[in-house]
Amino acid sequence: MGRKIIATNPVAKHNYDIKDTIEAGIVLTGTEIKSIRNGKVNLKDSYSMIKNGEAFLYHLHISPYEHGNIFNKDPLRDRKLLLNKREIHKLMGLIKQQSYSLIPMSLYFSGNFVKVELGIGKGKKLYDKREDIAKKDAQRRIQKVLRGKT
Repeated sequence: MGRKIIATNPVAKHNYDIKDTIEAGIVLTGTEIKSIRNGKVNLKDSYSMIKNGEAFLYHLHISPYEHGNIFNKDPLRDRKLLLNKREIHKLMGLIKQQSYSLIPMSLYFSGNFVKVELGIGKGKKLYDKREDIAKKDAQRRIQKVLRGKT
């Protein structure tokens, strides 16, 4: 089974230091699936939390389907994530004890199902972001010099 990526979160790796990832299913309606198949989804401002022993995804923007009329749902509604109890308890422990965050990294098709890749990580400080940018810049310069010589 291949993964067909629908959307990625462009700022996730820039703002967070991702330690681990986990795959979760997502509860959607029919018109939302049709809209996702058309690529009308945005992960940029979305985040995930655990409430009452269930995982939810907030602020995932799925544009209303053009031909959905009365069956369209609110584009920013809260969506339940499908995880095992064991996975939820593990995530709850990481979030409470080690102050990790759940960040939606990407949305993709796995077969006919839509899955969300959740990153487990901590927010970066400003100096960490600057350090990462400096490393990438140095790496680019090295690559440029190496290409020039060969």
